[in-house]
Amino acid sequence: MDRAARRPIAIWLMVCSAMILAILVVGGVTRLTHSGLSIVEWQPIVGVIPPLDQAQWEETFDKYRRTPEFEKVNHQMTLEEFKGIFYWEYWHRVLGRLIGLVFLLPFLFFWLRRRIEPGLVPKLAGIFVLGGLQGAMGWYMVQSGLVDDPRVSHFRLTVHLSLAFLLFFAMFWLALGLFARRADQAPSAMLRGLQRFGFWLTILVAFMVVTGGFVAGIRAGKAYNTFPLMQGHFMPPESFLLDPWYLNFFNNMALVQFNHRLGAWLLAFLVPWFCWKLRSASVSRAAGVAAALLLLAVAVQIGLGIATLLLSVPVALGAAHQGWAMVVFGLLLWVNHELRVDRAAGYAA
Repeated sequence: MDRAARRPIAIWLMVCSAMILAILVVGGVTRLTHSGLSIVEWQPIVGVIPPLDQAQWEETFDKYRRTPEFEKVNHQMTLEEFKGIFYWEYWHRVLGRLIGLVFLLPFLFFWLRRRIEPGLVPKLAGIFVLGGLQGAMGWYMVQSGLVDDPRVSHFRLTVHLSLAFLLFFAMFWLALGLFARRADQAPSAMLRGLQRFGFWLTILVAFMVVTGGFVAGIRAGKAYNTFPLMQGHFMPPESFLLDPWYLNFFNNMALVQFNHRLGAWLLAFLVPWFCWKLRSASVSRAAGVAAALLLLAVAVQIGLGIATLLLSVPVALGAAHQGWAMVVFGLLLWVNHELRVDRAAGYAA
């Protein structure tokens, strides 16, 4: 299949990737406004329609009043206040369903019209299944906050967040590949070194996503609101108070936030070094542009992270920090893909 035939499929996948970014931001606002437990049922079909009259609103609010969050935290909440948190969770779920439709319907159209290469069909089908698992994980996460403790499991939240980035990676990387073609020339030793460097930077960003999930899950951003030190310490002395020791990596605010900060420090040094090495190598012009944008995006992301921390996680900054992480991730994927460019032909591996 030629590049012109691949282009509509690539654009479709890019649109789906952008929608994943959008739902990540909405999900961040939903979490930060404590709206995620406002809808206590998972109704994939009828749940698309919100309450339409006073009686339906009273019924929905009555279900929420039976939850631990209402009984222990929001027992003075009025119906009008409830509508405010309801709609954030509602639009988060609606956007998730919309992404499923925007992915499924064009996929069926392209497939039935035989416009998808045979080798690409199982990959796209796998992405659709992964999207379904993401939706199920979202409900599984919400369920954990409807039992006794009015907080969702930070483990389930981190998996939910990580799956969003995995979906974005799968679609965005496939789209990049469809805009190009495999290189015929073997990469030089310098280029292979840059490819390895880019790969490990991607692993580091994945580490940041996971640690960020734990920071959000246990609300560690509300503690140690100083920078560059954590209440006067590089690593707080209480970082390993829990027993057994490994629980500190998931449940101890001090160590969870330290790990996230450590990843940010590493990115602050490694990304400029990576970009400097790219400038001295013979790479495509697009790779240079992507690297420059990556450097700028990382600087913005670190600035957002510091501001979010110092101001004790205001909703707007917290959501921006979460959403911008996917921008950084996307630009890093672009750089990695451009490093597989056949410089003679201008195509990617």
